[in-house]
Amino acid sequence: MVIELNSLLALAAGICILVFPKILNYIVAAYFIIIGLTGIFNIQIT
Repeated sequence: MVIELNSLLALAAGICILVFPKILNYIVAAYFIIIGLTGIFNIQIT
């Protein structure tokens, strides 16, 4: 069974947003930074 990292990140971010709504900006920023870095350096995350 293969679980993609993007799916896990989205799930974790959703749970954190529900529990701590004030940290939404940090979660979104961290997600965009991770996705941007993986795109720039062509890192395959699965």
